[in-house]
Amino acid sequence: MLNDETLKALIEAIIYVAPEPVSLDAILNALEGEERERVKAKLEELVADFQQAQHGIQVREVAGGYKFFSKAEHHEVMRKFVKSLKPPIRLSKPALETLAVIAYRQPVTLPEIDEIRGVDCGGVIHTLLEKKLVVTVGRKNVVGRPILYRTSRDFLVHFGLKDVGELPSLKEFEELAKQALGSEWTAPEAGASPQEAPAAPDKAEAMSASVPSEVGEAVTPSAVQGAGEEE
Repeated sequence: MLNDETLKALIEAIIYVAPEPVSLDAILNALEGEERERVKAKLEELVADFQQAQHGIQVREVAGGYKFFSKAEHHEVMRKFVKSLKPPIRLSKPALETLAVIAYRQPVTLPEIDEIRGVDCGGVIHTLLEKKLVVTVGRKNVVGRPILYRTSRDFLVHFGLKDVGELPSLKEFEELAKQALGSEWTAPEAGASPQEAPAAPDKAEAMSASVPSEVGEAVTPSAVQGAGEEE
């Protein structure tokens, strides 16, 4: 059995090197012979340790696992730093608008998305599927049986959400999109506006770091990861 310090250090290293959020089960598989409750306790200690002010990063539970992220209070400095390294990676305006419709109306069909946006979104849907931000979830039981779309696990990872219940309100999402795209952003028509999910306190700041993907992102050995290039 590992001593407490070594166990916590190994958990930290596992989360750091993983390209995706690491579940408790995955950590247990890597630490053969360790008791689940002991590993869980050390994981919770690690999360608490990185919440302290002297750390610039934190361990957050995202999409069923744990991952390192920069802290919201450091986002402005991080944004400037990332921009100095490379141009910001962004979703195009049509892609971001379509993603917003899917996120707040899911599961939703292409005809429904087309009606809300007032344009043919087939090409944009293909782009979002390629970027793995949305997935198909069967067909709607109506005439023609159109395909249903919803956001993916990768969407949760890229936007730093535990689940879709943590989505900010549509109004907050609009503000974040305006920050990312400036005056180009226009929300869906009011009459066909997607239903708002419950706002999650403290999540707006985290989202602002991920739309499109400039700061507050996952801290990995391969540096900051983006949500996707322009369509």
